Amino acid sequence: MILETERLTLTPMTVDDAPLVYPFMSDPEVMAHWDRDAIEDPDEVAATVAAQVAEMARREALYWSIRETATNRFLGYCELVDLDWRHHRGELGFIIAREGWGQGYATESAAALLAHCASPLGLKRMIARTHVGDIRSEKVLMKLGFEQEGYLKGHVDRDGERRDCRLFGLLF
Repeated sequence: MILETERLTLTPMTVDDAPLVYPFMSDPEVMAHWDRDAIEDPDEVAATVAAQVAEMARREALYWSIRETATNRFLGYCELVDLDWRHHRGELGFIIAREGWGQGYATESAAALLAHCASPLGLKRMIARTHVGDIRSEKVLMKLGFEQEGYLKGHVDRDGERRDCRLFGLLF
């Protein structure tokens, strides 16, 4: 399935997207607020993308490549992870290459994905998690209607450092 917005085209991620994912997953500034450090090895990014594609085949997650429709420029991806079909819920995530920051791409692509979640997927609840200090992502979530629901002290172990996270939720 292809999702389209005014400026963007979202398609399910494939292993062929790995070389396009590498530039921003290897960028320390882009990865500053993710659960893992920047990935310097292109083969590790390829393995990560392959694992994501396998998760999609098992219906455990959905990963959508984000491209600018007019130019076909790869901007990043949105994800629905920890899908729980029984309880109709999942976790939203998004990552945008640095050159796409501040242009509304995260909000636009995530809004399209959330609309897809509610119908036809039938999900009823979405959560999202940010590392404390990730103001950009928090602003995106608030624009999308998420509300802060909790504070997760020491939730992520990144390179031996315990990081706090904020938990956001949205009911459809």
